[in-house]
Amino acid sequence: MNVRGDMLKRWFPWALKGGLSVGLIWWALKDVDVAAGWEQLKGIDPAMLAAAVALGFLQIVVGAVRWHSVLLALKTLMKLSHSSRLYYVSCFFSIVLPGAVGADAVRMWLARREGMELSSAINSVMLERVATVFALFILVAVTQPMLLARVPDIPGTWVFPLLTAAGLFGILLLTVLDRLPERLRHMRLVRGLAHLAADTRRLFFRPRWATTTMAIAIFGHINLAMMVWVLARGMQIELSLLDCLVLVPPVILLMTLPISIAGWGVRETAMQTFLGFVGVANHSSVVISVVFGLLLTLAALPGGLVWLTLGGNKVRLADVEAEEAAAEKEAGTA
Repeated sequence: MNVRGDMLKRWFPWALKGGLSVGLIWWALKDVDVAAGWEQLKGIDPAMLAAAVALGFLQIVVGAVRWHSVLLALKTLMKLSHSSRLYYVSCFFSIVLPGAVGADAVRMWLARREGMELSSAINSVMLERVATVFALFILVAVTQPMLLARVPDIPGTWVFPLLTAAGLFGILLLTVLDRLPERLRHMRLVRGLAHLAADTRRLFFRPRWATTTMAIAIFGHINLAMMVWVLARGMQIELSLLDCLVLVPPVILLMTLPISIAGWGVRETAMQTFLGFVGVANHSSVVISVVFGLLLTLAALPGGLVWLTLGGNKVRLADVEAEEAAAEKEAGTA
């Protein structure tokens, strides 16, 4: 009975995410001219496709350097070559692991297995994610007025300025988590929050590391926007780089929500909605989204070979789930 319960607990999230992905893909395709989309795909410029592939692999490099910047800020000693390998492996597992276990949990587990302190493994991944999302808010908030000058009737223009302010408040809140009452310091959760607060200050209160990490994160979002723009140009779809800089980051944000398999379905529905604001046809936005997703998957796949070069044992889901549970206990939901 326990075995059956464990299997259900492990595979139910996978089935739920798979069902949602399939449902959203069906919704995105139900009113799409598939034949027109296929013609656009067949006519893609090979040079532009190759450029998009290169940008997809560049995104892996950007992510690895971004995490390494956070590790340096936290004074965690690890060579860039090694942290890059761990990051690449986590990217691979983000597209193959079932259930609620994601790339971040795998990266924490790998870093811990390689000898990094538990608090450093958890906090570095968490803060890298915080910086990445906050950079996304900033990019959209800054570029949004330029898009509004051309398309003034886009709804929800207040969302990203508000999210930027909320993100700044959230970071400031993280920095004071070690000011909880003294009588609570014996609790593991409180000690974990204190470590997180100190590491947050090391990253965001030091201009050198804050500006470096945020600049790398913003460049990563620009790189993904350029990837979409290059694909659009390759298929002769009217879409400016400015449109992509403003409209692609919200799509990326929605993709990060743990509600589908590797963002499939969510990405197609969101791309169709956001690119529709600037007049991109439904079939065109779906084709861009599908090729974009396939190229990101292609870029992540060699991470499996990197995992083999680490000579490691097979990743055990129970171990990764235990690391994820430890992260929740150590740092709460901050």
